[in-house]
Amino acid sequence: MSANSADRLPQLDVVLVKAGRTKIRYTGELLADDGTRLAVRAPWAGSGVRDFGFVRFEPGDVFTEYYWRDRWYAVKEVRSGTGALKGWYCDVTRPALRTGSELVVEDLDLDLWRSADGSDVRRLDEDEFAESGLGDSDPQAASAALAALDELESLARGGGFTALLA
Repeated sequence: MSANSADRLPQLDVVLVKAGRTKIRYTGELLADDGTRLAVRAPWAGSGVRDFGFVRFEPGDVFTEYYWRDRWYAVKEVRSGTGALKGWYCDVTRPALRTGSELVVEDLDLDLWRSADGSDVRRLDEDEFAESGLGDSDPQAASAALAALDELESLARGGGFTALLA
């Protein structure tokens, strides 16, 4: 085994599930797992460029993703290929489940964006969440999801991501 292979971080397959189907699956490097929070680094896993109008995700971007086993969200720090911070993209999810080298996260439609300078904080996809029917099919999960979005917005507006992700 070479010195380089000994320095490699463990690989983890991240599986994002939505409405019972795998939305995307990609491999990242497991940076840390303390039993509650996991940190994973992965390149932009989408195909081509995704332009939201307020941010562009594109080949070369690097995501450092934080998942919790006891929280209803994931926070993804997004950097360009040159290392410049673009901001944080947050997914409201059920708590993460890790089995071996696989991390499964169920997306609950709600998202939040915070730009690098904090001037742009926006809630996303609230219409999709309402249309999902989660409020009727699982009111407790819907309540937890909305509370998670409120918490993320408060952290984003107060500059709380630095402490959360430290």
